[in-house]
Amino acid sequence: MSNSLQGRVVAITGASSGIGEATARRLARSGAFVVLGARRMDRLSSIVADIERAGGRAIALELDVQQRGQVQAFVDGAVREFGRLDVLVNNAGVMLVAPLADLKVDQWDQMIDVNIRGVLYGIAAALPVMQAQGSGHVITVSSVAGHKVGPGFAVYCGTKFAVRAIAEGFRQEAGPHIRSTVISPGAVATELPTHISAGPAKDAVEAMYATAEISADAVAKAILYAISQTPDVDVNEIIIRPTAQTF
Repeated sequence: MSNSLQGRVVAITGASSGIGEATARRLARSGAFVVLGARRMDRLSSIVADIERAGGRAIALELDVQQRGQVQAFVDGAVREFGRLDVLVNNAGVMLVAPLADLKVDQWDQMIDVNIRGVLYGIAAALPVMQAQGSGHVITVSSVAGHKVGPGFAVYCGTKFAVRAIAEGFRQEAGPHIRSTVISPGAVATELPTHISAGPAKDAVEAMYATAEISADAVAKAILYAISQTPDVDVNEIIIRPTAQTF
């Protein structure tokens, strides 16, 4: 087992499946102490048990990133358990794509609340801790949809463009000892496409994923790479997608 992250404390939102789960497992194998947050506590508890059986250290905290108080409690819990917070992975997200003309305003609100506000709540909770420590790293999971817009994706892309802008502003403001990384995955084998309502947008996404997708662990490796750099190196952005993906 590589110990390149030995003793680093990493908190991960949306950790009950997909990229969040894969990241928790991989970073724990690399020696990090991981704090897993999500709404599905049964799922989180199972992942924590697996990590601990393998010799790692992990805790699970119930977390809905739409609730600012819960995000604050999540960060506070990490610090209470491990004494510090070295990395926050803002991973929780939803992809509810549909044409604007469908007027799925509730879904627009949900994407804004989870994908944008959730990231901002994470920064609000973690930044004071990192400033007091004099070090830290915020990793924001965006998407290739934060670089390119397609039909049916207007609001989802809007949220992912937004978090890229927020992460870059954070990088400029946070000072010389706090790092900011944006991870922009393409098609990844996760639950994300299952959230989409039936219709042409869902069909298009499923067709794309059927022809090209990479494992969540491939993204976890990219996150590990960014964290593993020496403190003077800030990997600001990684786009990672299947070789066969055209979008």
